[in-house]
Amino acid sequence: MPEYILVAVAWPYVNGEPHLGHVAGNCLPADIFARYHRLVGNHVLMVSGSDMHGTPTALRALQEGVRPEVVAERFHRVHSENYSRLGIAFDLYTTTATENHRRVAQDIFSRLLENGHVFEDTMRMPWCERESRFLSDRFVEGTCPYCRNPGARGDQCDSCGRTLDAADLIDIRCKADGTTPAFRDTKHFFLKLSNFQKSLEEWVERQEHWRPNVRNATLSMLRERLPDRAITRDLDYGVPVPLRGYETKRIYVWFEALIGYLSASMEWSQLQGDPDAWKKWWHNPEARSFYFMGKDNIIFHTIIWPSTLLGYGGAPALNLPYDVPANEFLNVESRKFSKSQSFAVWLPDYLSRYDPDPLRYYLSAVMPETSDSDFTWAGFVSRNNDELVGTFGNFVHRVLSLIARNFDGKVPEPGELDEADRAAVDACATALAEASKNLSARRFRAGLAATMDLAQIGNRYVDQKAPWQTIKNDRQRTATTLWVGMNIVSTLRTICYPFVPFAAERIHQLLAEKGDVLSAGWRRTLPEAGRKLPQPAALFKKLEPSVADEELARLYGTATPART
Repeated sequence: MPEYILVAVAWPYVNGEPHLGHVAGNCLPADIFARYHRLVGNHVLMVSGSDMHGTPTALRALQEGVRPEVVAERFHRVHSENYSRLGIAFDLYTTTATENHRRVAQDIFSRLLENGHVFEDTMRMPWCERESRFLSDRFVEGTCPYCRNPGARGDQCDSCGRTLDAADLIDIRCKADGTTPAFRDTKHFFLKLSNFQKSLEEWVERQEHWRPNVRNATLSMLRERLPDRAITRDLDYGVPVPLRGYETKRIYVWFEALIGYLSASMEWSQLQGDPDAWKKWWHNPEARSFYFMGKDNIIFHTIIWPSTLLGYGGAPALNLPYDVPANEFLNVESRKFSKSQSFAVWLPDYLSRYDPDPLRYYLSAVMPETSDSDFTWAGFVSRNNDELVGTFGNFVHRVLSLIARNFDGKVPEPGELDEADRAAVDACATALAEASKNLSARRFRAGLAATMDLAQIGNRYVDQKAPWQTIKNDRQRTATTLWVGMNIVSTLRTICYPFVPFAAERIHQLLAEKGDVLSAGWRRTLPEAGRKLPQPAALFKKLEPSVADEELARLYGTATPART
């Protein structure tokens, strides 16, 4: 019976171009997972969008002297276009600036207030005397009171992952000019997280399938008891507080952006002409939701968002997350990505020179699933040439080329299979099962390994059978060898699709199959003897070793202006 699978991808700030850290942490693992579930026949809804109200966007707008909306809309287009070019197959990639999102966010705020989970109180916030306004979140920085990181922000410390309030910071300073802000009282609304302490403890204890980093971080915060948290700010952009007298306040961006998963699902439903379709993923108790993000966003998705869903109530209730497979961080050349110092590999820049599949492959191979990992240009070139070209592409091309050369491009009729033939065919079933087991469990590196293992098995099998030799005196033996090889090619087409979808579609065409890879499903299609195949073509391009040196020069160069 097909499942309903919600794939919810963390919403990026749109204050600059996307870099590979975001791709490896959020978009790519989500896309791999969604493509796999579509291929096995499940009902997948994959949604995300641009967080248009983040303080990093407002900071950039301040630097440029424009409204935050101008910056947000500009970079939303950049993000959307480049994710599409990379093959990230969202069902909907939207923004938090839509009327639909405003309506849903205000409804949730109002329901939580009505249910007694939101209350008004006075809090002290940093006030900039020079600008005569309150400074929220990333407009201030200081030393984290927990881990002593000197670069903590007014909403969170990236070093230890703690959520913070500006008043928590030691030696607080204004991000824009370095001055010390004063603190003034201001009225705000708070989410009463303490109301959900017991419910969350019981719920998290049952999530034994969560990754250790996610479960441990969440339990650690729960053990310290949940503080009530402000969910409004003194701002003039964002989703307005839906109450008279609060026209100068907006709903807190991290509370509001989380609601985007639900509002995007509703927007997608409207676009399908079925306004209630979203309920199949949100009200159906058998549906499962998976939230993909980096480790710095864990608490928002395991504490704040579940509390919001519990507090909203209703019957049927909105589904809590089934899993939050948060990745660790991807570094570049052993250093942390830095937008402010322009030390990053930018997705638009990469796509201006190279194909998407090699990047998808390399990031999948070094994905930071359980610990921080490293992107290096030397590693990228090496894996492209040795694995994609030398192992995977080489196997597919040699099988199809031998058929074109010796059987007029038609799938040969096999004879009786010997032990080696049967072992090679059995390896196809093993690879399908192994890849399926790992992809369904969100172990993407292991799923990719199953794909490459099968390509290596195929190369060894062809080397052993040497069809270029047997064609001279045993045409039937050669036909059987190449028919078995076609079985492996067909299987590779299927299991590589989540990782390198463009190559998978090319293989599908080279096999002269009808439709596309999705229509073929998660299976090995038996090669039909006599089918005419198109002319073989290479799947991947070999890169010159000098590419690594050229890209390192770009990375460490000073010609490119900082992309904050």
